[in-house]
Amino acid sequence: MANNNYLQQLNDVQRQAVINTDGPVLVVAGPGSGKTRVLTYRIAHLIEKGVAPWEILALTFTNKAAREMKERIEKVVGDRANKVWAGTFHSIFARILRVEAEKINYPSNFTIYDTEDSKSVLNAIIKEMNLDKNTYNVNAIRSRISSAKSNLITPKLYEEDSELREQDRMAKRPYTYAIYQKYVARCKRSGAMDFDDLLYRLYELFQSNPDNVLDKYRKKFKYMLVDEFQDTNHLQYSIVRKFVNYDGSARNICVVGDDAQSIYAFRGATIQNILDFEDDFKPYGIKIFKLEQNYRSTEHIVKTANEVITYNRRQIQKTIWSDKGEGHRIKVIKALTDGEEGKRVADTILEQKNRYHLSNGDIAILYRTNAQSRVFEEYLRRYNISYRVFGGLSFYQRKEVKDLIAYFRLAVNPHDDEALRRVINYPKRGIGNSSVDKIAALADQLDKPLWECLGNVQLGARAQNSINDFIKMVKTFSRRVPTDTAHELAATIAKHSGILDELKNDTTVEGLGRLENVNSLLDGIKSFVEEDTVIDTETAPDKSLASYLQNIALLTDLDEKEIGEDHVTLMSVHSAKGLEFKSVFVVGLEEQLFPSFMAMESADGLDEERRLFYVAITRAEQFLTLSYAVSRYRFGQMRYNEPSRFLEEIPSPHVESTSHVRSRSTFMEDNNATPSSSGASVMGNFKRKAPNPVVNIDPRDFNAAPSDQIQAGMKVLHLKFGEGKVLSIDGGSNNRVATIFFPQSDEPQQRRIMLKFAKLQIL
Repeated sequence: MANNNYLQQLNDVQRQAVINTDGPVLVVAGPGSGKTRVLTYRIAHLIEKGVAPWEILALTFTNKAAREMKERIEKVVGDRANKVWAGTFHSIFARILRVEAEKINYPSNFTIYDTEDSKSVLNAIIKEMNLDKNTYNVNAIRSRISSAKSNLITPKLYEEDSELREQDRMAKRPYTYAIYQKYVARCKRSGAMDFDDLLYRLYELFQSNPDNVLDKYRKKFKYMLVDEFQDTNHLQYSIVRKFVNYDGSARNICVVGDDAQSIYAFRGATIQNILDFEDDFKPYGIKIFKLEQNYRSTEHIVKTANEVITYNRRQIQKTIWSDKGEGHRIKVIKALTDGEEGKRVADTILEQKNRYHLSNGDIAILYRTNAQSRVFEEYLRRYNISYRVFGGLSFYQRKEVKDLIAYFRLAVNPHDDEALRRVINYPKRGIGNSSVDKIAALADQLDKPLWECLGNVQLGARAQNSINDFIKMVKTFSRRVPTDTAHELAATIAKHSGILDELKNDTTVEGLGRLENVNSLLDGIKSFVEEDTVIDTETAPDKSLASYLQNIALLTDLDEKEIGEDHVTLMSVHSAKGLEFKSVFVVGLEEQLFPSFMAMESADGLDEERRLFYVAITRAEQFLTLSYAVSRYRFGQMRYNEPSRFLEEIPSPHVESTSHVRSRSTFMEDNNATPSSSGASVMGNFKRKAPNPVVNIDPRDFNAAPSDQIQAGMKVLHLKFGEGKVLSIDGGSNNRVATIFFPQSDEPQQRRIMLKFAKLQIL
């Protein structure tokens, strides 16, 4: 039922951000400031003013956010909310590409490759080119290609860019450009797009069809809204500008975000977009609204966050405030070992549950890397505290699930090479690797999909008969794609492909689990068919298998999380963005862990780590506990740790004071002492650390050596730490870690540096 009192539910700044609907608008939304309410009520207000819902485009980063947005809009304007185009960048752009793909020589039934599919294609190309798979690490190559696409660098431009080619030569991967070329060609041949392509190909579509396609969608969407704008990359912003720059004017666009929560640079996101938005749209009369009241956290937490983020350099000035009272001061746990850190955190959780009656679901443990979860899991199990770890293997990445989905993909798009390779001999039907290699060789020679070459290779009688049966089976499935619902066809494929029988024959506990996963997948498809969700707002809901495949291909990490159950949540800080808990533990706050050693080389990297810490502490509503360990095992060796610089940036009035007050410098004096029997202590009132002295090295004279040349006993030069001596080297060939003593640094000490990321000159 429509709710006409929605404007009365907003504070003054929120209300202004909602009712100023025309022209460019920037909403700077601090943590817990009600940005989702502003976005949804702004859309509802547009509809109430008479704007047609299908003329509104709202872009988010998770399907969960889009779904919640529609649910909230529906409470104000009723069923009209379903006709708003609200979804993730990838899902909305995939919808447009389904309609327009043929204009860029793609089939409308293109497959969407996930990360594992992309890596499989790249591995095959690296193998075909006889390149060393360790040097040409598939994750590094995939990241390089993703970065190129996000910056609109085509394979041809990549090949012609001398700087990119030089970087690849320095990394000992000079043929990266050739892999990129082959990868793009292979995807196109298979009628497949990876996640980056859903953006990259849409830009190509708009760029090459400005009149008949771009103009169509500019006219269609009269109002555009973008959530979490600080997480957009260069390509996403370029597409957004194409949508709204029309007839020389920037039309109705509203972006909502917080520069202090920009934490996805490793995915290509750039904080520059939100920092530059004001300047970019100033000629068009931009309006800026700052949501500074935090409705989530108490004053000690909010003021701590404000103070910490001031240490970053360029930012949008704002002061977040709360009227929820002072609340509890921040607790800082100092543990002697990582094991003791796990125990102290579990002890504190028990105390909070008993003393403040918190449920498990009110509590989260956040860490910088997923590998840190183990020790906390051990103690939560010992204390019989229910918990759940997020960041493990996704349901849709399990082998048996991927196998069945590969059959689905093949039925919809027989040209999908990756799907065909996966299931051509599963369950086993006598088509061995040598037969597949012969088919692949012919496909490469003719530059055709594997499917078109299946019947054209001379094979043994058994293999040939099996291939003929396989072709017949897939064609039978494909004929039913336009007429059957997703569940009807999925059930048929599961049965007639032989997968169900194969799994039923495995009566082990693991086998029963795999069968249960496949049945769970089929149950999920049935729910998809029976839901009333409108998939396409301009036609009847699409319940086909093709529509289902697109739906699951575009699930984000967060969409698969079920946060609401009564368990303590363990997750990385990156995964926690957008969530909130009554009590938050941020653990492992040590130099080179949080902030990460990979970020220590640049000011931009440290700024991003500080924003990550800001996100972590602003997840807390009432209780915030920070912890670190004096020592922990890393890379197979015991390592002594300095407390994170972020702890020193917290003003002492916000921290629980104790008799164990130490700064990093006094703490380090005792690092070699035998641990006392007093156990872990709580630490607060940190002093500021003086900045590192400047090492006078001219970068023009600095000549970094290849990492494999660094050996124990050598004297080396580091741009930041000065001269040092390599004491020892451990780790595998691709993960060599050097222990180096730097006498020139402000606190002469040993540092452990991963060589593949280090820049060291041999003296």
